Parts: sequence; structure tokens; C-alpha cells
Amino acid sequence: MNLLVLCSIVILVALFLKVPVFVALLSGSVLYFLLEPGVNPIMFAQRAIGGVESIPLLAIPFFVAAGVFMTYSGIAHRILNFCEVLTGRMSGGLAQVNVLMSMVMGGLSGSNIADAAMSSRMIVPIMESKGYSKEFSTVLSAVSSLLTPLVPPGIAMIIYGTISGVSIGQIFMGGFAVAFLILAALMILVHIISKKRGYLPLRTEKVTLKEFGVAFRPAILALFLPVIIVGAIRFGVITATEAGAIAIAYALLLGVFYRNLTLANVIKGIRETITTTSSIMLIIAAASAFSWILTREQIPQTMAAMALDAIESPTVFMLAVVVFVTIISLFVEGNALMLVLVPILAPIARAFGIDDVHFAMVYIATASLGALTPPVGTLMFVTCSITGCKTKDFIIEAIPFYITLFIVLLAMVFFPFLSLWLRDLVF
Repeated sequence: MNLLVLCSIVILVALFLKVPVFVALLSGSVLYFLLEPGVNPIMFAQRAIGGVESIPLLAIPFFVAAGVFMTYSGIAHRILNFCEVLTGRMSGGLAQVNVLMSMVMGGLSGSNIADAAMSSRMIVPIMESKGYSKEFSTVLSAVSSLLTPLVPPGIAMIIYGTISGVSIGQIFMGGFAVAFLILAALMILVHIISKKRGYLPLRTEKVTLKEFGVAFRPAILALFLPVIIVGAIRFGVITATEAGAIAIAYALLLGVFYRNLTLANVIKGIRETITTTSSIMLIIAAASAFSWILTREQIPQTMAAMALDAIESPTVFMLAVVVFVTIISLFVEGNALMLVLVPILAPIARAFGIDDVHFAMVYIATASLGALTPPVGTLMFVTCSITGCKTKDFIIEAIPFYITLFIVLLAMVFFPFLSLWLRDLVF
């Protein structure tokens, strides 16, 4: 146990020093395998490699590739035009477009960073030209991209399902339900802020059926992708991994159909897919080795017993998880945090009788908040670097959004049906 404490300290210090996540996890794990009596160091390589030898994890490069090819297919502009038609008459029309587009594009990209970067480049300059402040536009692009991990095929949901053994199809449906909840909360907040600051609608007249059809037709094929994926998984036609392969074929076909996907873009997309997938898999491999150490030291079982003795209410446990994960997520990248904490927390939640999908949704939504705040703050730094917004101004502008997201999290904790109604309806 003392050696495990030392390894954990090494990992935390490395993370605070901004060492790459997989290097930090590997450094602590290697130390344990080298110094622990009775453990063959060769097992380190076996555990790390074995962690990525999982069929469900094949869905990650597939969906990453599909998202990249969708971006190069010119889908984003078609989605933007469609969202403008839907939200143009609302207060803060362009801001509402920003939020709704993240919801729709989340089902195509699967990456919140990719979504935030695209939104910052595409929509923020337009918002600034229409009188929206740089800070508000930047914060909105970052916050709305939190919808991406919750919209199928979000990479975070695939990883969670793989390491926890929970049905990825059921997690997808839970993700849809929570994404709709956060979408509604953000759009209400944007409406209030826009009314206060005088951010006007894009249009005052009603959308005609003809205008709706003109905007909907170019976007309809892209909008069907998440529906096709979830529907096929639900009815047992394909697995999540096979759905990823189909998504790639679908994205390539759309690129050819829209005549925007060139050979050069395909090659560039493959390179981006390899780079992104490699970074994710390195983290998974490193975290798998560390997770094995935790299991060998009986940490999940010990913590489960302690939690059950100290906490009697499942609700109190969920609130404790929200607070704990929120604090830790400020310092550790979300996917790495998931790979370390979920093997510990998920069994405890199950022992309390908490629904697996409910806990998954609360955990994923909570862990994503760290991407908005320093020192990790990946979404904050990505959007600010693109738009030129100062970090201090970003944090001040984001306060109402932080409060809104915490209210949503509390609602999810106290009212599980908010996460489960769609899962229960479909399954």
C-alpha cells in the first residue's frame, strides 16, 4: 500500500508539471511493477497492451475518422444554415445557433475539442460582427461543446461502456436524454442573457415551409447519421464497433455526393485520425496498467466497503461523487480520469443500487466540467487561443454557465428519470 501511495504521488506530481497524461500514468505504473515484490515487470507490458486489445475500442478510430471526413465533406455549413432557420427568431439568434449546432455536430464529430475549435473559427467571428462580445461568444462555443461527449457516438461514452461493462447502446440513449436537458438549459440561459444585453434575433418573420425545406434538404443526410447508428445498435443489427465502420463509409459517401471530399482531404483525414487515436490509445494503455495495480491492491473493494459504511443514502453518495470528480477534473484530463476512477466508483454505485446508465451520465457530465476551467481547461484554452479572448475574461463571463451546469447536475442526481427516460422508452 505504501508503494501504491508513492506511485500515486509520482503520477499527481507529473500531471501538475504538465507532463503528458500517458507519460504520467506510465511513470507511476512502471515504478510499481519494478519495486513491488512478487510482481514480474514483464506484466507491465502485458497489462498495457492488453488494455487496448478490445474489440469495442475499435469504435474509437472509426468514429474519429467518420467525424473528420464529415468535417471535410462540407457538412458544417449545411448544419449551420439549418440551425439558423430553427433558432433565427429567438433572442440572441446567432448565440442559439451556436448552441444548437454543437448538439447536432456532436453526433458527427464525437470530439468536444474538434467541435469547440470548429465553432470558434466558424461562428464566433460572425457573432462579433453582429455585436456579440468576444468573451460571450468564446464562452458559448466552449460550453456548448460539452454536449458533444453526450451525443452518440461520443468517445467518452464508448470508453465508459468498455471499461465498466455497461451496454454502450443504453449509454448512448442516456446521453441523448442528458444532452437534450443541457441543450434546453443553455438555450434558456442564452435567451435571458440576450434579452438583458439586447442581442437581437436573426429574423422577425416566421419561417415558411419552403424556407425550412430549403435548409433541411442539404442537411438531412448528415442529421440521419446518429439516428442510423443508435437505431441499428438498439435493434441488434450491428455492434458499436460495426457502427463506426458504417459511419466511415457513410461519411465518405456524403463527401462524394456533396463533391467536397478530395483525395488530399482523405489523406489528411487519415493522418488526423491516426494522431487522435494514438493519443487516446496511449492514455488507455497507461491507465489499464494502473487500473490493474488498483485492483491488485484491493482499492475498489476497500473504498466500496468504506463508502457503504460511511454513507447510507445513494443520493448522498452521488452528491459526493459530483463534488469529488468536479475537483479532480480541474487537474486531470477527462479520459484519463475516467480510466482511473470508473473502475473504483462504478462498483460502489452498483452496490448502492444506482442504475448503471444513470451513474454513467452523472459521471460523464461532471468530468467534462474540468475542460472549462484551469489548470487543465482544454476547451477554454482551445477556444481562447483561436478567438484571442483572455483567460481571465473567459472565467468571469462563464460564471452564469457554471451555475447553470451545476443546477443541471443536481437535477440529474435527484431526478434519475432525467437521464433514463429515453433509455427506458427505447429499451
